[in-house]
Amino acid sequence: MTVIELTRELGKAIQADPRYIKYSAARSANDADEELQRLIGEFNMQRMNLNREMSKTEGKDQDKIASMNLSIRELYGQIMSNPHMADFNDAKTDFDDMILEVQNIITLCANGEDPATCEPKSNCTGSCATCGGCH
Repeated sequence: MTVIELTRELGKAIQADPRYIKYSAARSANDADEELQRLIGEFNMQRMNLNREMSKTEGKDQDKIASMNLSIRELYGQIMSNPHMADFNDAKTDFDDMILEVQNIITLCANGEDPATCEPKSNCTGSCATCGGCH
């Protein structure tokens, strides 16, 4: 079996993992939640308006910017308190942790570690640019 074929098998295993299944279901629930989608759309629109106001070189209205910031924070709070968003964030964190662990094991193996025994450090970010070393 080639590396690519094995990678496709890994992809199948990832999609069969309970963490992926939970993440996928939470993402679908978010997409189906019309009120949540409305809030996200409003948040994005207000954020664009805030960026436009802040990037003005002349006539920047600090009171308007403060008011917009407050409104955006309130919307963010509503979005994050939505049960579907809370479930999604939890599921995404678990799924992302799994993917990071897989990536770290692959990196260790590519660097010559024993695939059967290598264990990624829990604080590894996957970026060698900030790494102090695996040993």
